Amino acid sequence: MNLKKRNIFKFILALVAGLSSAALFAQTNMNVPGVAINFGQGVNFVDTLQVLVLFTVLSMAPSFIILCTSFTRIIVVLSFMRQAIGTQNMPPNQLLIGFALFLSIFVMAPTGQRLYDRAINPYIKEQITTQQALLEMEQTLRGFMVKYVRKNDLQLFYDVTGKKLPNTIKDVPTHFVIPAFIISELKTAFQIGFLLYIPFLILDMVVASILMAMGMMMLPPVVISLPFKILLFVLVDGWNLITGSILRSFS
Repeated sequence: MNLKKRNIFKFILALVAGLSSAALFAQTNMNVPGVAINFGQGVNFVDTLQVLVLFTVLSMAPSFIILCTSFTRIIVVLSFMRQAIGTQNMPPNQLLIGFALFLSIFVMAPTGQRLYDRAINPYIKEQITTQQALLEMEQTLRGFMVKYVRKNDLQLFYDVTGKKLPNTIKDVPTHFVIPAFIISELKTAFQIGFLLYIPFLILDMVVASILMAMGMMMLPPVVISLPFKILLFVLVDGWNLITGSILRSFS
């Protein structure tokens, strides 16, 4: 038993001696790479925060496209048009959204060009900081929104907060301008939608009166009037008229 313990003890001593020799050889004859952890050096923490803010703004881009541009008015008017004709899901939602998106790009092209010249391009060239670029983006979009916001809609939010409406629009904060702009756009879109409904409503009434006069009480008037509404829409070149009306409403 003692012999076995002695053998184990000798094996441990030999192992320790071998590891010590290997370490000494590595220190004297080889350059072993190491890992250094340095705090406060390398990537600037402020730059990391700037990148985080930039990605946060990019993640909110769909909301800005929907709420702070002409997209709201356009998509609501197109939806009213489809309901007025009575074609249910024709054109489909994907087509209407895509069409509204490209019309919004057309309307917002001057604003987008100013935004690129004042904010994006200087930021890419490192001529301005991230904070300055975001401020320029805000001012550019704000310049578009204040053109179409109504005073009554701004007054609503000041009445809710118990504050007095400033004399100039420049003194109105952006978080007041954005919801007021959305309400103004919805009101304008509903006004256009009402005008779209009138000719198709008249056609429905005429068809319903004819069916009642003929005694065809069980036949839904919508089924009969739908082909005539589509024919009327095609004859007057409805897509051209509606698109032109939407674009001219932003001029």
